[in-house]
Amino acid sequence: MEPNKDKLKISFILPTFNERRNINLILKQLLDLNKNFETELIVIDDNSKDGTAEIVREISKKEKNIKLINRIDRFGLASAIKEGCINASNEIIAIMDTDGQHKVEDIINAAEKLFFENLDVVIGSRFAYGASINGLSQDREKGSIFANKLAKYSLSRQYSHISDLMTGCIVLKRKSCIDFLKKVEVNGFKFLYELLSISKGSLKVGEIPLSFQPRKDGFSKLDIAVIWDFFVSLSHTFLKRSIPRKAISFGFVGSIGIFVQLISFYSLKIVFGLNFELSLPIAVILAASSNFFINNWLTFRSKRLKNKKLILGLLKFLIVSSLPIFANVGLATSFYNYVTPNSFISQMAGIIIVFIWNYAASSRFVWEI
Repeated sequence: MEPNKDKLKISFILPTFNERRNINLILKQLLDLNKNFETELIVIDDNSKDGTAEIVREISKKEKNIKLINRIDRFGLASAIKEGCINASNEIIAIMDTDGQHKVEDIINAAEKLFFENLDVVIGSRFAYGASINGLSQDREKGSIFANKLAKYSLSRQYSHISDLMTGCIVLKRKSCIDFLKKVEVNGFKFLYELLSISKGSLKVGEIPLSFQPRKDGFSKLDIAVIWDFFVSLSHTFLKRSIPRKAISFGFVGSIGIFVQLISFYSLKIVFGLNFELSLPIAVILAASSNFFINNWLTFRSKRLKNKKLILGLLKFLIVSSLPIFANVGLATSFYNYVTPNSFISQMAGIIIVFIWNYAASSRFVWEI
């Protein structure tokens, strides 16, 4: 039977990772919309270990409007949404979580608002008038409010009316957004924030109050890596996206390395009584090693090294860093001996000189980007 031409056509983007216990219900709710809408359901699964993809694949044998993108060695919420949007067939694209926290009715309200008010993006806001939040701890709610305040300062004033920049409930017009969403960084923190940052105030954005629900099953994916990505995204936007995201993250890790080096140096010098010339190279090597492990965990986690490759990667990182390590030690020692006996200034002079080399060489030869 030919589909009703008056039906609103919507592509639903459903990123999943270990959502076996939730995906059945979400798909059933969305399939029920076929009475009034022409839908396309695109599930982007990040190689779930709990059989999520297998469930979707089985259902899709009966329901031809369900598409599965099973990603191997690719992961991340923003990149999953981006891939789903690029593969969507319909002009209206609806993005929602698959853990039951977004009500289907809210998504439909947002889609209708987008269509009838000729907007480019409509979001479901947890903080708009009339919204409700259930199942979110006070700490998480306060954290979201704080993150929204920080994010607002970094975006165009055209988006100052948006009350929830961290929401995952988004409906957008493909034609208006496709060029921007193709530029969304694959390791971006939140898809909406990245999209608005790239669009620089050119999109017409509205919002509806969201009835935020408790997670049906499973656990939240919020972790240190997500929080780290948030601050990288903020910095990326504040810097007008002029510096690569990974370089910013690499720089943050380098800042941690500075503290590791300084703490190690003064511990060796004061506690163990070693002289400057001996304490410094040991501290530099310890800092370089800590930088490698943190970068492997956060900056280059899409290429994260494991097992034997982790040990080999550490050796390669130390080799790649050997020239700047010598420059660090040599320059710092020269500063100490000939410019100033201030050990802090001497070390900073050595640290600054090595950053660009370390980032470029490590990206290419250690994580092979």
